[in-house]
Amino acid sequence: MIKNIILDFGDIFINLDKPATALAMSNFGFKMITPELDVIFKAYEKGLISSQEFLESTQRLFPSATIEDLRNAWNAILLDFPEHRLQFIEDLSKENSHRLFLLSNTNDIHIEYIKKQMGSRFTRFQNAFDVFYLSYEMKMRKPDTEIFEFVLNENQLQPQESLFVDDTKENTDAAAKLGIKTWNLQVGKEDITQLKNHL
Repeated sequence: MIKNIILDFGDIFINLDKPATALAMSNFGFKMITPELDVIFKAYEKGLISSQEFLESTQRLFPSATIEDLRNAWNAILLDFPEHRLQFIEDLSKENSHRLFLLSNTNDIHIEYIKKQMGSRFTRFQNAFDVFYLSYEMKMRKPDTEIFEFVLNENQLQPQESLFVDDTKENTDAAAKLGIKTWNLQVGKEDITQLKNHL
């Protein structure tokens, strides 16, 4: 029996345009994620470097881009947060039948942008969850095993009583290895509002 639901954020609740950042950065010479860029991005998602350090490190690799260009390109991935999904998670929270957790790989620049775009809707979203876990605040990121173990241990959750929903198979595979039930949501074909079919 599922008692706990752990949910991703991007492409589960907020729509993403995943190629948009790379497309915007191609104007400044970006061709592919190099090992150096990968280290910078992951360090930023883990909150190991500040937003300023992240932007300055990236600018050194793309000197024709201004800090504002980089910020805009970084946020280009973020689209809309449909009201029906917000209503769904609020209704689920009111039912009080499951403990609800958000577990998102994200960063300070994205969260600040989302808060501005959503206004009071962001507070409504946050309040629907028992705990709201963001990778950059935790100094951990998916699919590393430690992040799932942390959520289980801190909240005394049993893996077999927990469902984890994410659109990235690498993340659901990592959770499944710990005995957590998973739903690898297929973006564009499935919607989080179908969650009860997976409980």
